[in-house]
Amino acid sequence: MKELLRSTDPTVLAFASALLEGEDIDCFQMDVNMSILEGGIGIFPRRLMVREDDYTLAKRAMLDNKIPLGNDI
Repeated sequence: MKELLRSTDPTVLAFASALLEGEDIDCFQMDVNMSILEGGIGIFPRRLMVREDDYTLAKRAMLDNKIPLGNDI
């Protein structure tokens, strides 16, 4: 798995996940349960992971839809 996106905004992650699903690219959100440690205030970013084989296609889908990658959000 390779990190595609990192964000503290759950709406960006939901949109990105739906977009990838529409492109038939499997993705997985990591660090979802960190809210237990942070008290639900949303300071720890969540990571959206994709298979290494799908990374280039997933990155293109994100950039085509103007979703910043990495720590840009």
